[in-house]
Amino acid sequence: LPAHKPAPAPGFSNANYAPGNQVPCDYPQQAPGTYGGVTDAGSYGFQVQPTSPVPPGFAVPHGFAVPPGFAVPPIQNQPVVQEGTIWMPVPPPFPNCPPGLEYLTQIDQILIHQQIELLEILTGFETKNKYEIKNTLGQRVYFAAEDTDCCTRNCCGPSRPFTIHITDNLGHEVITLERPLRCSSCCFPCCLQELEVQAPPGTPVGYVVQNWHACLPKFTIQDEKRMDILKISGPCVVCSCCEDVNFEVKSVDESCVVGRISKQWTGFLKEAVTDADNFGITFPMDLDVKMKAVMIGACFLIDFMFFEHAGDKKQRAGVWQ
Repeated sequence: LPAHKPAPAPGFSNANYAPGNQVPCDYPQQAPGTYGGVTDAGSYGFQVQPTSPVPPGFAVPHGFAVPPGFAVPPIQNQPVVQEGTIWMPVPPPFPNCPPGLEYLTQIDQILIHQQIELLEILTGFETKNKYEIKNTLGQRVYFAAEDTDCCTRNCCGPSRPFTIHITDNLGHEVITLERPLRCSSCCFPCCLQELEVQAPPGTPVGYVVQNWHACLPKFTIQDEKRMDILKISGPCVVCSCCEDVNFEVKSVDESCVVGRISKQWTGFLKEAVTDADNFGITFPMDLDVKMKAVMIGACFLIDFMFFEHAGDKKQRAGVWQ
């Protein structure tokens, strides 16, 4: 009688594989003898290493038994999951890049979500702002937290000076934002808003400076030497009602638009009850990571200036209010 031949495993059509050698249906199928373009690999698609065990820390797909004498290559650039939060994979080091800013070399868009503070909703007392900074995949890139005292927050309101600490998934502070106490009205052009961006903390990499204008919100992004790099121009009426509010990022001569900072409309209920805002930032992929960090700082300054509720629970409508 002919020998009984078992049926092929689900999702794997090769009936010549013996039991125990099936590749799970959810595991990437590689052609025999190749792995990632490398020829002469073993029949499982892995490089043959006769005496090498599976190295510590390497992941093996669930349900897949590694045959003796074969090593599984490491799974790299995987998202990091911490306490239910998915973090962006740690990128490789980048030349002449401040530590922690390597993430910004790989993205041209950022989403900033301010967390809702229940205590602030119930009591009306201003609490410390906290923000999630994410990429377009929804993976957290950084976490930002305001550092101010209760008296400053509730006496100065949106005009308060602040320090914002921005940390990565390891809890390392990679960016620090410093805002001194300045005037919040264009009626005092000698004392307009300014923000210093440090990366790493203690090392200035750029500044956001408000420019005087009778009607429009205007800012200049400067490098660490106070040289003008980019301009930011907002609408005449800064009102987030049923639509996004866009601040255009332009070249120094304002001849072309190179990016955008957008306050996103979050719905009637959320806009009315809280001052937790969502922002989107776009910039060129090849823009200097230091200037990308300064643009993040500009977004926080714009949030405090125009979209944080004042003591009367009204947001500012422009540079004159």
